[in-house]
This record gives sequence, C-alpha cells and structure tokens, in this order.
Amino acid sequence: MNTTLTSTERTEKFDGFTAEERAAMKDHAKELKTASRRSPRTAKADAEQDVLAKIAEMEPADRVLAERFHALVRAAAPTLAPKLWYGMPAYAEEGKVLCYFQSAQKFKSRYATVGFSDVAALDDGGLWPTGFALTALTPEIEARITALLVRAAA
Repeated sequence: MNTTLTSTERTEKFDGFTAEERAAMKDHAKELKTASRRSPRTAKADAEQDVLAKIAEMEPADRVLAERFHALVRAAAPTLAPKLWYGMPAYAEEGKVLCYFQSAQKFKSRYATVGFSDVAALDDGGLWPTGFALTALTPEIEARITALLVRAAA
C-alpha cells in the first residue's frame, strides 16, 4: 500500500492556519477594503454600525457580554473609535486598536476574551496581562474593565 501523499494532498491537510484563522484574515482584508471606500463624513458612524452588527451576529451568551463591553468602552473611553478588527469588535485610538472583544465562537474557545494591545500601555513591571477570559460581567468585573479602559485610553 502506497502511503505517500501528493503535494496537493499535503497542502490540503495543513497549510499553517486553521479555518478560523483563515476566516479572520479574510475578515480583516474585507474590513480594510470597506474602510478605504468610506466617506470621511460617515466613516465613524458606519464603523460603529459594523461593530453593532457583528455583535448582533454572536451567540446569545457572547452577545450579552459584547453589548455590555461595548457600552463600557463607550462610557469609560468615549474617544476610542469602534471598528472591526479581524472580524471582532475593537476600539482604536488614532487608527490603532487599543482593545477588543473576542467571542468564544471566534476560535471555538470555551470563553470570550477581552484584550488590550500594546497601544494600551498597561505596562506594570516586567509582566502584566493583556488578555482576560470573560464568562460573566458582575459589577466588580465591570469596575475592573472600566479601570483598565480609563488607564489605557489616558
């Protein structure tokens, strides 16, 4: 029995990216193309509508978390601009993503994630978290997220 794979079979088996990662890259390419075609007058409102539409597509448990995270960002850091980033709701400062919400379904994870980029400058010594697993939003967790947002957007 010959078990040698052809080059086509090898690339179909593994090309370095999962289906979810490839989908995220396609989302990002589409987002860049859409953003470049927007009118400067409506770009901000259109981007927020894109974020709200993406949140509306989420599974119910993630949608509740994402809606509340969106509200926290808008209240604690109103200068951040909502935008889609690799198919995820994100919030940017001067065009650079500062924080984002990743639904559990995005990469088939067991929990949603709230993340901060290096733009957030949440540096704290030699080690600090930039991503947080999120399964519920209690008043205490909302206060922690709000404090991080205020610090990051300062």
